[in-house]
Amino acid sequence: MVHSGRALLDEAARRLREAGIESPRLVARRLWSALRGDDTLLALLTEDTGISSEDAVRLRDWIERLAAGEPLAYVTGWTDFRHLRLRCDQRALIPRPETELLVELGLDRVRTGVAADIGTGTGAIALALRQEGTFDQVIAVDCSVEALALAQENGAATGLNVAWRLGDLLEPISASLDLLVSNPPYLTAAEYATLDASVRDHEPRLALSSGEDGLTATRRLLDEGRRVVREGGWIALEVDCRRAVATAALAEGFGWREVLVQDDLFGRARYLLARRGRA
Repeated sequence: MVHSGRALLDEAARRLREAGIESPRLVARRLWSALRGDDTLLALLTEDTGISSEDAVRLRDWIERLAAGEPLAYVTGWTDFRHLRLRCDQRALIPRPETELLVELGLDRVRTGVAADIGTGTGAIALALRQEGTFDQVIAVDCSVEALALAQENGAATGLNVAWRLGDLLEPISASLDLLVSNPPYLTAAEYATLDASVRDHEPRLALSSGEDGLTATRRLLDEGRRVVREGGWIALEVDCRRAVATAALAEGFGWREVLVQDDLFGRARYLLARRGRA
């Protein structure tokens, strides 16, 4: 049976509107384009577009998952990050646009030598560093077996050579790093509890919450990072804007130099950059 494209689009937009989804018709087109693997004008549906029963069933399933609160990237199974298209599912946090600027800030300072991405998740940061830099080696670490498997799948799909390592933060790192990049978990337990359900109920808590003050992982990276980052090398971290000043103070207390907090595109203090001085 062949279904009318326009009728299916109207049905999808109506269901999403009922679920409180913003711009429901545009979101419906995004789902359709993802289903077809065609971003051209969001795979424009017209009255003459014929849709097979198989595609109609799959699209309706995606619509129901989205209406139930599942994030778009998990529904479609992929997300874009800088120049990459990455597989994405509930094994790892969905890469955010803010993290794309973290990569850029790191590359502005170091593009050669050895780089590491700690808490790699989908592998987004590590793969972007490998694709855009001229590093001799890029290392990616995650403590989750499931997340690391997803990152390796993305590495294989992109053909980019990254050294994948399972372990707790900097534990597996023995190399002398020129650049250490991380988007660590940085929410307090209380903040995690108030997250939107689309995040809290679907994305891994391990990648979001970091102790009572939200700084457990960040504190360890700044402390233990002195062991693995060479003299003159850089650390680049994504931080919570509410604790950016406190994070900068921590970095200075651990002896990092040229400590800088930089805003994201929305004017929120989002990134910490610092250089390692003499031990």
